[in-house]
Amino acid sequence: MLTSAAMVAGKNLFAKSAGATAVRPFPTTKNEPIVVSTWDFGKEANVAAWNVLEAGGRAVRAVEKGVMVPEADPNNQSVGLGGRPDRDGHVTLDACIMDENSRCGAVACLEHIVHAISVARMVMEKTPHVMLVGEGALQFALANGFKKENLLTQKSEDEWKEWLKTSKYEPVKNIENVMPGGSKNHDTIGMVAMDKNGNLGGACTTSGMAYKMRGRVGDSPIIGAGLYVDNEVGAATSTGVGEEVIRIVGSHLVVELMRQGLAPEAACKKAIERIAAKNPRGLNDFQVGFLALNKRGEYGAYALQKGFSYSVRSGNEDKIIQSAYLYS
Repeated sequence: MLTSAAMVAGKNLFAKSAGATAVRPFPTTKNEPIVVSTWDFGKEANVAAWNVLEAGGRAVRAVEKGVMVPEADPNNQSVGLGGRPDRDGHVTLDACIMDENSRCGAVACLEHIVHAISVARMVMEKTPHVMLVGEGALQFALANGFKKENLLTQKSEDEWKEWLKTSKYEPVKNIENVMPGGSKNHDTIGMVAMDKNGNLGGACTTSGMAYKMRGRVGDSPIIGAGLYVDNEVGAATSTGVGEEVIRIVGSHLVVELMRQGLAPEAACKKAIERIAAKNPRGLNDFQVGFLALNKRGEYGAYALQKGFSYSVRSGNEDKIIQSAYLYS
């Protein structure tokens, strides 16, 4: 059932003070590095990011190295190599990255390149643009030394062919047999970090919804939706059904709520409540989760449904946390 906050979606959804939401304490050492990422598999990704942070590297480099771990894992069927294909059998990747100076880069509908996040970073650093898509993104990647590979593993191909036996070629909400964001389809890894200089960075990468329509792009490569970093305030990322996140420009909203003084978890909760208010019916049909880190090193998350987890790594923490949620 819905919590009391969501039950009044049409009346006074945002009246309840967010100050009641607990703030997880962060070690008092100034500028102690930290990395937080979505889902259980973020714990392994955090190790790679932490190696960069511990050595004094920039947050933006840490998040790139971190999310490259699931991108290269063929057993992770929601990111990079081995990702589930679209309805036509094409594995297409979306990714974005943002640094402490508000520089950002993104790719969408990128095929044949394992590390979409690194292409996104190269877009940020080597072009006057923010986003490249499709064939243009692939051409750019190949021109800059990336290797063309087949991303469709046998396991993902076999599952796609099985799905084709009963599928209808039409937009169907939650077409995956598992809810996006569920135990078998995590959709995305989003990661935000703070380095020893107190600077922030963030990255987000995905193969998108399983069996999506050809050309579909969700929130993951869209700055302000799937990821946003403001070095004066904090950083946020999202996971789940990207269409719902795009509608509220979710990660930017979370950062702006933190700017207003809300703790990370409280800001994430407000964003989730806004999604709930715009979807008074059918909230069981999809999942969205937000994860945030503020400039003080405090972190938190909140989800629409039960089941969203996130991973934390710092000088004295290395754990997976089950997020609070609105609807059960």
